[in-house]
Amino acid sequence: MLFTVSHSPYHCDLSALLRLATSEDEILFLQDGVMAVLKNSESLNLLLNNPASLFVLENDVIARGLTGQISDSVTLIGYTHFVDLTLKHQQQLAW
Repeated sequence: MLFTVSHSPYHCDLSALLRLATSEDEILFLQDGVMAVLKNSESLNLLLNNPASLFVLENDVIARGLTGQISDSVTLIGYTHFVDLTLKHQQQLAW
């Protein structure tokens, strides 16, 4: 399953999302959701202790002036890779 997180970690329950995530799932952070994967953040520490792969939309990182502040443990992707993720996963859940 592909989980897309578009809300700030201060406005969504990442713990609930992580209870659903498995090693076969992927989580994409976009819009204000990119703040969840800032280096040394509490939300990042929570996310790194789960088996799902983590991605962040690079254009949204740049738009928020957060370049260089995103954890190296998260893969920066563009729109083409975003489309690839949506094609790969038949099930998707917006968070």
